[in-house]
Amino acid sequence: MSRLPLVDPAAATTERKAVLDQIHGAFGTTPNMFKAVANSTAALQMMWGAFGALGGGTLSPKLGEQIAVAIADRNRCEYCLAAHTALGRKAGASGEEMARAQAGESGDPAVAAALAFALKVVETRGQATDADVQRLRDNGYGDGQIMEILAHVALNIFTNYTNVAFDVPVDFPAVALRPRA
Repeated sequence: MSRLPLVDPAAATTERKAVLDQIHGAFGTTPNMFKAVANSTAALQMMWGAFGALGGGTLSPKLGEQIAVAIADRNRCEYCLAAHTALGRKAGASGEEMARAQAGESGDPAVAAALAFALKVVETRGQATDADVQRLRDNGYGDGQIMEILAHVALNIFTNYTNVAFDVPVDFPAVALRPRA
């Protein structure tokens, strides 16, 4: 049971309904996370706008989803792990690629570098080093892409914390969190 009510799109205020209608159009449904966030029009607009902005960025949707599952697993967010695994598959990732990303791994050195950076940022609360940034550059990322990786981290921390703090019911096919070490 969600700790915040899930806003019914049909009963939402005009501003909230407009955003929820866009979300419904994109997903074919309105995921519970957005219904929870819709308790605040500002938060809903911010979250949806961030998804849209990053979706139009230079990183591939597949890499964005791989980053999302790595962070979701690290933050123990079952909702985001389920949602982004499904979205990653839709973006062309194999089940194996998503499982490896969940563990922060990839057979592609550039993806592995992005995942390692994202997880370091999460684990150290942003305490990246010159060497961390250089590893991204050495793997072909430009400064704009490096900033987008960080933006994906920030957005996913917000969504993870939303779902964990408010116990939002998962409405995507479940994916098991990895056991803690």
